[in-house]
Amino acid sequence: MLPDTYDLTDRLYISTIADDCDALARAYGIGLEIADFCTAANMDRFAQTGPAVRAKMQGVRRFSFHMPFNELSPAAIDPLVRDLTRRRYEQALSLATTWGIKRLIVHTGFIPIIYYPQWYLNQATAFWRDFLADKPADILICMENVMEDAPDMICELVERVADPRLRICLDVGHANTRVSNVPWREWIDATQPYLAHLHIHNNDGDNDLHDSLDAGVLPMRELLRVSIDACPEARFTIETAHAQGSMLWLEEEGFLPSGIPT
Repeated sequence: MLPDTYDLTDRLYISTIADDCDALARAYGIGLEIADFCTAANMDRFAQTGPAVRAKMQGVRRFSFHMPFNELSPAAIDPLVRDLTRRRYEQALSLATTWGIKRLIVHTGFIPIIYYPQWYLNQATAFWRDFLADKPADILICMENVMEDAPDMICELVERVADPRLRICLDVGHANTRVSNVPWREWIDATQPYLAHLHIHNNDGDNDLHDSLDAGVLPMRELLRVSIDACPEARFTIETAHAQGSMLWLEEEGFLPSGIPT
């Protein structure tokens, strides 16, 4: 049983998609999830993009890194696309580790109808076993659900790869859209053995809106308490375009100390 208040300060990040991310991270003493390179070409333009990212990172305690995903998939039918996916993931991992970041988030790359589940599982298993073969022992790559209708496939992939460096990032907003056929609690129950990270945002139960934690149909207080109880070591990233409302809500609900200046 969790206490009425539970301080998430040491387990919380704000995605840099939020326009107020760095100011809030510094004020609350929490982390940033670097999402500026989700578009892989931003790594190629690092002389232009890098300084702005470094400025956000100043004075922040810890970081995670969202890897690129546009048009990338470890299960792509065209082998040249799989090669590009590998190249972009290698590029992202190199950049993250240069900055001392060892926790990375990556989309599964699964697209319904395009990939049959068995094809995806076979190709993605081979990709991740090969990708991880020469990687440092202390990295953690967390695969994020996006278009999966249930947790079964992502869990089976982690089981097949059987490497402690590959775990799951449960995006609770994605699990609460028209894509998903499974309620949020079942996603947590199924992924719990492999759950290392959660992306938290809210929506209307249909569209992927990335709304504030208190602005949607997900019962976020209950969801957070269930997640914390099920996965005491898991970490959380607020993934909204503006984060201050979510931070204030976390204060009001007892997940952060109150009275932090913003």
